[in-house]
Amino acid sequence: MNQARTTPENHRGTSDHEFSLRLGIMVALMLLFCLAIVSKLLGIQVFDVKKYRAKASRQYETIVTEKARRGRILDRYGRPLAESVESISFYADPEQVNDAGATAKLFANTFGKSRDYYLDLLRKNKRFVWLERNVPVSQAAKLMSLKIKGVGFRREQHRYYLNVAAQLIGLTDRDNKGISGLEKSFESQLSGRDGVRIFQRSATGERYPAPDADQVQPLAGNDVTLTIDADVQGILEEEIAQAVKEFKASGAMGIIMDVRTGEIIAMANYPTFDLNRRSGLTADQMRNRAVTDMFEPGSTFKIVMASAATEALGWRAETPVDGHGGSITIYGKQVRDHEPFGAMNFQKAITESSNVVAASTAMRVGATTFYRYAHALGFGQKTGVGLIGESGGFLKPVSRWGKMTLPWMGYGYQVMATPLQVLQAYATLANDGVRMRPFIIKRVSGPDGKTIEETRPLKVVQALKPETAHYMAREYFRAVVEKGTGMSAKIEGIPVAGKTGTAQKLHNGSYQGWRYYVASFVGFFPYDNPQYAAIIVVDEPQTAYYASAVAAPVFSRVCGRAVACSLEMQKRLSMKSPEKELLDRVSTVVVPELKGLRESEAAKLLEWNGLKLEPSGSSGGSVTSQSIAPGTKVQKETTVRVRLAKRVQNK
Repeated sequence: MNQARTTPENHRGTSDHEFSLRLGIMVALMLLFCLAIVSKLLGIQVFDVKKYRAKASRQYETIVTEKARRGRILDRYGRPLAESVESISFYADPEQVNDAGATAKLFANTFGKSRDYYLDLLRKNKRFVWLERNVPVSQAAKLMSLKIKGVGFRREQHRYYLNVAAQLIGLTDRDNKGISGLEKSFESQLSGRDGVRIFQRSATGERYPAPDADQVQPLAGNDVTLTIDADVQGILEEEIAQAVKEFKASGAMGIIMDVRTGEIIAMANYPTFDLNRRSGLTADQMRNRAVTDMFEPGSTFKIVMASAATEALGWRAETPVDGHGGSITIYGKQVRDHEPFGAMNFQKAITESSNVVAASTAMRVGATTFYRYAHALGFGQKTGVGLIGESGGFLKPVSRWGKMTLPWMGYGYQVMATPLQVLQAYATLANDGVRMRPFIIKRVSGPDGKTIEETRPLKVVQALKPETAHYMAREYFRAVVEKGTGMSAKIEGIPVAGKTGTAQKLHNGSYQGWRYYVASFVGFFPYDNPQYAAIIVVDEPQTAYYASAVAAPVFSRVCGRAVACSLEMQKRLSMKSPEKELLDRVSTVVVPELKGLRESEAAKLLEWNGLKLEPSGSSGGSVTSQSIAPGTKVQKETTVRVRLAKRVQNK
């Protein structure tokens, strides 16, 4: 058998072939490797350049948002009702925190929470957690100086409130964004514009402002100045809260308005809440019921009947009317009075608040004319005050009226109105028959203090002839306070005109039960040259329900105290009121009632009457007794000694 021999030539050929194959594979692999590198470079430098630039920027650049200072909400004299103060918020990146236990202990010792609370946060599988929000700078200063690894802080704005007009002003959330009230409706004005600062990190980890980046400075928000007087607002809130407690009512509302301009001087609701402490806050407490809630006004709506009778029918105070012994049947329905009135004049029918006369007079006026006067006085439409949730009330068009709509509407049923609408109607009467648009925003100013927007008084309509308005104020509504159902609304030294309203509420489909009433009083002063109007509404009083006993005395206390504490009111009244001019000319004056007033209020009231105050007891407290009885005539410059005691806070 022949065996193949391996010659040197054959072996050399095989080796060369294997080498060439291996070399080819290596070259191919090198080419593939180079191609991959080139492809990657093309992706980084050309196709994905934006992506990788952004990634690089994140590694050495930091963008910090600087919160703009939120604008202030101010009262009419520039006193802050809401303002932002700087606070500190701490955050952490749990992955970067070296010693979670020690860090948790530091925070627990500083803020009084448990160590475990912070440990739970620092052990979360997240890259960002908040440890504390809105901490006062003084409390945060020590932790800020420690520069704890993985822990950072952010300067934020924390809202602080004077704590009056809670429902009106509203609230901001944790991020200082408005969520209710004026804080929400003026969010765009108050919020300002946040700033942006870009920092770069050096090789050693130090941070410095990026030299080529645009640094945007924060722009502070605008200030919003209200027509509200914080002192008068506080008085109104205090008095309606006391009324709710005294009469075991479910709630109360009050508004004070400048009749000449439409400015709202005070607007209050009870129950209310503490703007700086929000725990347990309910939607009912946040509602500004003075403009959102409708109710059947009852006898305060008789202004419509009286206006139409005086102007359209030509009736006067002495016009004879019939009370029908306190009861009348209309279309099979009985209308009753609280007393069996017989024949009387029209003035007495108004001062004694006769429903029988109101119903029969409304029918004499006629549906179309009655509706025209109701609409002219502002019922059935929003006032235009510009507050969130304002209701327009409910005034049916005549085409939808039933047989009893007109007589019932004559004394304030079958119609719904807000407290502000009722007040606007009486302010119209007080303002020579001119209906003004109520407003609560006085001006909006920039951070530099320059006015950006300013609200000017706006005449809506001449609802009544001036002579009609003057006659009604003098002959009807002044008489209500002088000798009718509103006698307890009198203010010492200031002539008041107004009207009581005691209305049953519809409950479970019927008007039954003494527990479901709304008691109200609306009035203006001084009646012969009015400057201010006010309304008090007490909802579901339990220990008494007639407005003469419930709402009218609150009106007297609120307005009396408001005048005593407001220099602006005193100037307006002293310049305009004939009674004050007479007071200045005579040598004797009448000592006013001081009991219940604060020391400063009593001093101002006595000064206004030309008398002096000599206090004793707790400085700054309330008057518990006075040396000269109210109503006593004394010489000007007489000193009245009073005893003061600390005010007891209702809890």
